[in-house]
Amino acid sequence: MDAYEKLSQPAAFAVFVATLCLPIAVGLLAMRRTRTQSDFLLGGRAMGKVVVALSAVSSGRSSWLVLGLSGMAYKMGVGAVWAIVGYVLVEMLQFVFIGRRLRAQSARLDALTLLDYLEARCPGRGHAVRLVGAMIIGLFLTAYVAAQFNGGAKSLEAALEIPLWAGLGLAGALVLVYMVLGGFIAVAYNDVVRAVIMLVGLVVLPTYGLVAAGGLDALLATLAALDPAHVDPLSIGAGALIGFLGIGLGSPGQPHIVVRYMSVDDPDQLRASAVIGTLWNVVLGWGALLIGLLGRAMVPDPAGLPKGDPEMVYLVLSSAHFGPLMYGLLVGGIFAAILSTADSQLLVVASTVVRDVVQQVVRGGRSLDEGTQLWLNRLVVVAAGLVALAAAWVAKDLVFWLVLFAWGGLGAAFGPALILALFWGRTSRAGLIAGMVTGALTTVIWKQTLLWEASLKETTGIYELIVAFPLALVAAVVFSLVVPRRDPRRGSSARSPAPRCAR
Repeated sequence: MDAYEKLSQPAAFAVFVATLCLPIAVGLLAMRRTRTQSDFLLGGRAMGKVVVALSAVSSGRSSWLVLGLSGMAYKMGVGAVWAIVGYVLVEMLQFVFIGRRLRAQSARLDALTLLDYLEARCPGRGHAVRLVGAMIIGLFLTAYVAAQFNGGAKSLEAALEIPLWAGLGLAGALVLVYMVLGGFIAVAYNDVVRAVIMLVGLVVLPTYGLVAAGGLDALLATLAALDPAHVDPLSIGAGALIGFLGIGLGSPGQPHIVVRYMSVDDPDQLRASAVIGTLWNVVLGWGALLIGLLGRAMVPDPAGLPKGDPEMVYLVLSSAHFGPLMYGLLVGGIFAAILSTADSQLLVVASTVVRDVVQQVVRGGRSLDEGTQLWLNRLVVVAAGLVALAAAWVAKDLVFWLVLFAWGGLGAAFGPALILALFWGRTSRAGLIAGMVTGALTTVIWKQTLLWEASLKETTGIYELIVAFPLALVAAVVFSLVVPRRDPRRGSSARSPAPRCAR
């Protein structure tokens, strides 16, 4: 029985549909708690430690983990493990050191978005920080959301045998409906639900597969017989190794992740969130890696996969090992990963347009009434979702690499800026702008001219984030020293170091 026949059975299809519709029910419940812009964008800064931990992890992993990383493990073998190590270590530290400071300072400055915080941290005339940041968010988050929708459509195309346009439409509708209803609260609680579903898929499936393969030793022996490089973690080469480890550098610059820290009700709870989130990250990452390895052992020739696509190995493995009911849940797990990131990123786009551009720039900081703010946020969510769907329709990149491009651009543009704003009192507006522009431009230029072959399928050098992040950091420091921050009360340069950031 093939994947389509299994999912077309009533019981399997019912489980699959229930998995897809559950977020809408959560959105309806969250709508009762969504009365203000703070509720829509940050959950009223009242989220608990478990919700913050699982929401941060779930929103950061996406189709890159379930489809992309498992497909990369299928192609590269155990060397793909290094793609897990970097972000797990960075995000563990990020919860405590970056998260706690950002929560405390953003509350003190009444900042609801990342750009809100950066501009308030380095006050001055004009809104260049917001405008530059908004353009960067618009560019890279559109690519990011398009990658999520593309991953969802690919999965539906293989599982339900429906055309790509229908899969894109279904994925987009499921995200937009509950986001319009409940905003951040709906997104955060749905992330928790999806994190649990992802855990089931990325633990049950590889565990069952290992038993069927005769254990880990037997699996590694099978892989070694196919290609000895598959069991050598260092076979990927120094450039790929550095690039994979450097993925973690992008975590501090992801607006859809760091906003989770701003939403927690008590900054001290982020210590517990770090433990919970790290454990979840490790389990999910190893599960995706093992799925790729098991898939290669079971289907040695990529031609045996749907359309020869390694990123479909999760579907093939789950179809081979489980009956229709469990298969329906596991396919739903793919959407759990995809939608948990797409919704978070669309919320960032909405907050950027409404809070940072319309309210702060166009209206000069004059507040809108709460009803109008909520209406505008919901309208922008729908508009941004439609733009991302259009981009997904024309996208040709693999999910894995398209996500890495967006991850790298956001990480290089905002990571150094956020770290300096939090920990270095002499950071200036000129430094923030220089860092953001340098990080974004370096990412684009490196990808287009130095890193990728014309086919956009294979890398020929170091991941762009490894180059862009330090250059952005240097640019931010240099410009902060050359063009120091000004004291808005005196209109003069503050040559002496500004007060240290509040803890």
